[in-house]
Amino acid sequence: MIFKLFACCVPVKGALRSTICDLQRRTFSFIPNKLYELLIDCKDKDINFIKKYFENKYDKQIDEYYDFLLKKEYGFLCDNPNQFPDIDMVWKMPFTITNAIIDFNLQSNHDIVNIAKELEILGCLAIQFRFFDVVPLESIQKTLEVFDLSRIHDIQLLIKNSQSQSIRDIEKLCLINPRLSIIIVHSNKYNKKRKARHCKTPILYINTKIINHSFCGFVSYNHFVVNITHFTESIRFNTCLNRKISIDAEGNIKNCPSMTKSYGNIRDTTLREAIEKEGFKDLWYIHKDQIEVCKDCEFRHICTDCRAYIQDPNNIYSKPAKCSYDPYTATWGEANPTNNPLHGQ
Repeated sequence: MIFKLFACCVPVKGALRSTICDLQRRTFSFIPNKLYELLIDCKDKDINFIKKYFENKYDKQIDEYYDFLLKKEYGFLCDNPNQFPDIDMVWKMPFTITNAIIDFNLQSNHDIVNIAKELEILGCLAIQFRFFDVVPLESIQKTLEVFDLSRIHDIQLLIKNSQSQSIRDIEKLCLINPRLSIIIVHSNKYNKKRKARHCKTPILYINTKIINHSFCGFVSYNHFVVNITHFTESIRFNTCLNRKISIDAEGNIKNCPSMTKSYGNIRDTTLREAIEKEGFKDLWYIHKDQIEVCKDCEFRHICTDCRAYIQDPNNIYSKPAKCSYDPYTATWGEANPTNNPLHGQ
């Protein structure tokens, strides 16, 4: 019999260990590199043939490996593996822009109606609104209403904690706006997660005081995304900046609000004009297999990335500065935040 991985279960090799990413169930498991090599080098080979190839010296270990894979439901036994093709790992999206970040402070004066029209033309599907200062929920609701008839299906909201805003008021905002996928309330006294009544929108209270865009770029275990869309995109594109556009609190159009390079201001430049300027799309194509250290990491295809904060500012392929994971020792450093939400869509 031949062991065949399910098409949605994809092994990824790291420097010290590997993972199997289950893109359907959105989970992953650690496996030793020896098992990864067995799955790749002996793919579609009869198990008895594999044992004989190793002169039957490792029969017990081979059996344990395949027992593990079968118990985890990562694959099955068959005699016709060619009838079960692999997933096509090509990422395709028919939209110019898929996600956006829009920042606000007390001085911001964005023309949200016009921005919404431009994002609709570009095909944007998801938006993250980030409010660094206290803003009345009524004003936030007016901003959200502008997108009621748009193609946007996912809205993330970051707001500052205020004594005048009760949990019931925030829950009401969730009920009125079913596209809200999460509300993060920053600058709170405590960390606590709640779920709005009568809807599934999570409300996350965090004590981090977020005053501007510099609180972005953290790479954390809690930010991993295990699904086929993210996995296939990561193979050829940047998992944070690909098809992204941002407007910072001053109205500057950037790849990300934390980037220093601006491609115009929303007051006198359209989003389409900014995208077509030289250099705007360059960062879209920097993927994990090109980035130092990341290319040796077993998490590279389920991880986020950051090009705004990197270890070597003179090397665009340098590791994210706010990632504390070391794939060569399989350990996380102290800087592994679990409650910082400014990591993009």
